[in-house]
Amino acid sequence: MAVLDAERQEKAKAYARAMLCVSLGELCLGAAALLLLLFTSLSAGLRDLLYFPQPVKVILYFAVVAVSLSIVSAPLTFYGGYVLPRRFGLLNQSLGNWLFDVAKRGLLGVLLGSGVVVLVYVLLASVPDLWWLLAAACVVLLGVLLANLTPVILLPLFYKLEPLADDGLRDRLESLAHKARTKVRGIFTINLSSKGTTGNAALVGLGNTRRIVIGDTLLDRYSPEEIEVVVAHELGHHVHRDILRLIVIQSVTVFLGFYLAHVALNAGVAVFGFNGIEDVAAFPLLAGVLGGFALLVEPLSNAYSRRIEAAADDYALNLTGNPEGFVAMMTKLANQNLSEAWPKRWVEVLLYDHPPYFRRVARAESYREGEK
Repeated sequence: MAVLDAERQEKAKAYARAMLCVSLGELCLGAAALLLLLFTSLSAGLRDLLYFPQPVKVILYFAVVAVSLSIVSAPLTFYGGYVLPRRFGLLNQSLGNWLFDVAKRGLLGVLLGSGVVVLVYVLLASVPDLWWLLAAACVVLLGVLLANLTPVILLPLFYKLEPLADDGLRDRLESLAHKARTKVRGIFTINLSSKGTTGNAALVGLGNTRRIVIGDTLLDRYSPEEIEVVVAHELGHHVHRDILRLIVIQSVTVFLGFYLAHVALNAGVAVFGFNGIEDVAAFPLLAGVLGGFALLVEPLSNAYSRRIEAAADDYALNLTGNPEGFVAMMTKLANQNLSEAWPKRWVEVLLYDHPPYFRRVARAESYREGEK
């Protein structure tokens, strides 16, 4: 019987506190950088240095700001992304491999970000009254495209995905999917062990790329019954159409955020002396409004996410009829991933997108009581 490891829980609390401090530091640093650009002559000065056509100017401005912020925040990124996970035994990558992954993520971010920013500024100049509507629609479409491409292009840039090799386990999981009256495009393993020790499984992709991926760090530590519960949870997301629901919710958020940015940019022309809303020097205001709005709505987004995760837990319990396996799986995951079992209420409300351990176990206990 799996039991919570008291020593691991103490480490989980320490790790959570340290990571929260890092996150707050990164947030404050980013906000300070935007405010510095906005309330000094730095943004206008950078714009004036770039004697290029508008699209090239926008790309260079964005690249300079993004790279500069990355350099300034590098100590926090290194401490939170490498030092702390290594110290707590969650990361086993070499420094070189970790830096290579950071470089790949940074390059992807700059490329995608530059494309989005150029598009936004083209729309700002050409359709100043409707730019926010068209830009939000394009961002939503890009998000859907990336969700579709994640398992076939993006994930393979960092991990190796292979069809589940265990014939017996695969047959068992396919039977479970048949019992759920649903289909997935395959069950794959992902080599999480190449980078760390944490365990995870997920439903990724859309349409013809939708598949279930199971970390190899689960396969070598969990029984078939426990893995079955994990997959049943992911099937619950598919049956409930949770990915579609999340896309709708996120789309509404994107449209609202861009509309607020539209209002702020028009007001900012007079307040900050920009050369119109299409002035690239106003980028810090645009980024600040979008980022600030996303930060404000995150607790609501997390609350909705916790709700659909709880519904997927209920589905897994009903589909497998195995509350003991569910509790064992949750307990092993809490031990393995250094998940805090009983976080403070404000931390749960503001930061958790999954129900904490104690609530998920309570659902299994309620299910077990209902069986009696």
